[in-house]
Amino acid sequence: MTTPPPLPPGLPRISRSVALPPVPLSLWLLVGAMGVAEGVLSLADRDIIGTPIWRYAALNYGAFWDVIFDGQVDPVWPYQGLAMFATHAFLHGDLMHYLLNNVILLAVGKLIAGIIGPFRMILLFLITAIGGALVYGLIAQTGHPMVGASGAVFGFIGFWKQVEFRVRLRRGMSLRPIGSMILALAIANVVVFFLLQGRMAWEAHLGGFVAGWLMGWFWRPVSRDGAATP
Repeated sequence: MTTPPPLPPGLPRISRSVALPPVPLSLWLLVGAMGVAEGVLSLADRDIIGTPIWRYAALNYGAFWDVIFDGQVDPVWPYQGLAMFATHAFLHGDLMHYLLNNVILLAVGKLIAGIIGPFRMILLFLITAIGGALVYGLIAQTGHPMVGASGAVFGFIGFWKQVEFRVRLRRGMSLRPIGSMILALAIANVVVFFLLQGRMAWEAHLGGFVAGWLMGWFWRPVSRDGAATP
């Protein structure tokens, strides 16, 4: 029997004796920025501050619009056609939408930060949000706005699973758990899509996951001193 090679130092280990990595400050700030935006808009929805028109204005200026991407409608402000690839991820449809996305983002994001560091974790959020919006724009044909961090959430999952895929491949372990996870995510998307009667941007989920998986080939786990591992 041969001893498998050790896991990369940056890969989180789950055991009874080793605690999961803490949530880094950068991730709290990211989630907090989205929380401030949603908190203000939720209060405006209830006429506590401002007016319900604030959410419509936020969507008009910050959501991802397929009709702008396709050139059917002119942007309402300069560079909106580029900025919306990122700004859509900081807006949500309502408080529940925000909570669902960010609970998962906190759980998976701290693992990602433990693998590649907090700075690259933030970059990965932006890259996968952009990737999700790009695939959404290429596939979707709709005049409705698209908002939410779920593309980046799926991007984090894609990156995480790619790291696990590479470790399992090197250690000669079964790849079945990776395939099972991907299949489960696909089935969950189909079920939720029909439950929400099509009001779910599965295209952004797909784009984010693929972008995260691809970034896993370029960014190797880092050790505590910041050195990349093979």
